[in-house]
Amino acid sequence: MNAIEVLGVKVNNMPKKDILDQARCFLCGKEMKRIVTVNPEFVLEAQENQDFLEAINKADLNVADGIGINLALWKAGKIPQSRMTGADLIWDVLEIADRKKLRVFLVANRAGMSNWRDVRNEIRKKYPFLKIDGMNLGVRSRFSSIRNNRKLLSSHVLFCNFGAPHQELFINSLNDESNIRLAMGVGGSFDFISGKIRRAPKWMRFVGLEWLWRLFVQPRRIKRILKAVIVFPIKIILNK
Repeated sequence: MNAIEVLGVKVNNMPKKDILDQARCFLCGKEMKRIVTVNPEFVLEAQENQDFLEAINKADLNVADGIGINLALWKAGKIPQSRMTGADLIWDVLEIADRKKLRVFLVANRAGMSNWRDVRNEIRKKYPFLKIDGMNLGVRSRFSSIRNNRKLLSSHVLFCNFGAPHQELFINSLNDESNIRLAMGVGGSFDFISGKIRRAPKWMRFVGLEWLWRLFVQPRRIKRILKAVIVFPIKIILNK
């Protein structure tokens, strides 16, 4: 896969079709594969968190998520092939899981707005026969604390919404004791699915202004958003 480094973080610059083909391939295998949707916040966090950096770069597929990552690819002399958020990719993976009759497990932040049952109920409105289990956990949990959960061990797809860096560190702690074929951190996607937070209109997503919408509906995110839209571009420009 075509991998490029953005401030030391691996990004696979691939068209959407190839990303989905790769996801299908992962779900047909027997070994666990990990997908990371890399956005500017991830890259900045990875500069200060070595464990997080290693977890991202060990993933099997790192998708460009956010206009900032595409700008970084342009600066590196590469034409961005796609921009795919976790909130979009989760639905593509769910569609594949439904067609293949696979089992899904949702790991939700215990302190978050959406518990896993809220998310399951909304997903089943679109995929009523999809088998979905899950649990609510603290964001610093590791697989060792739930390794005896039979429903998790027998599931094929795992989504975790702890946010960075915790979701990637949790997924990185999974091992071969599980039956999971594909694991992915999905950040705020559970809140979009449950309806607790309204997602940006499609036109704002298309032109790369979803961050502005998030600032409007969640003003407390201002520090994170400023890092993504100001600090990250400056680092990219200054990087040689």
